[in-house]
Amino acid sequence: MPDAAQGPGPTTIGVSIAVPDPHGSFLQQQRADFGDHCAWQIPAHVTLLPPTTVSAQTYAAMRAHCADVAAAHAPFEVVLRGTGTFRPVSDVVFIQVAKGVSACERLEIALRSGPVLRRLDFYYHPHVTVVHDAAAEALDRAFEELAGFSATFTVRAFHLYELGDDGVWRPAEEFRLGGR
Repeated sequence: MPDAAQGPGPTTIGVSIAVPDPHGSFLQQQRADFGDHCAWQIPAHVTLLPPTTVSAQTYAAMRAHCADVAAAHAPFEVVLRGTGTFRPVSDVVFIQVAKGVSACERLEIALRSGPVLRRLDFYYHPHVTVVHDAAAEALDRAFEELAGFSATFTVRAFHLYELGDDGVWRPAEEFRLGGR
């Protein structure tokens, strides 16, 4: 437990675009049905900043940075269509972002250029994970069964998430896109 005189301890954060319902809840249920043990801990989303542990001071600066980034970017349309995979490098099957890739990339670059200078383990590739670290049969099934999936929505905001002590990611703040 952190020392109260020093303030709160480090927090693990992430920034993402939530997939709205009914698509988000459908994909989350599919993730559970495919046997992904994290299905109910992680809402369906497109990652903009992966899990990153920050100090209280950096967290405050990141919130302000998120507000600035959101104000500087306009809403945009996303089309999710079909499946992809990172296998054999990583046991992940995902829904592809077919439209809105460049807008996601611009947000991702802007968010990582502020108080959190986060290096990535892999090249940024916007997507929605539908199964991760599950049996090969589940990965194959997800890839086939969701190949025809398609959804369109307008991104009007992104969220800063916090990882709870229970392993569940929860939105801490919404940042509305402004487009200045």
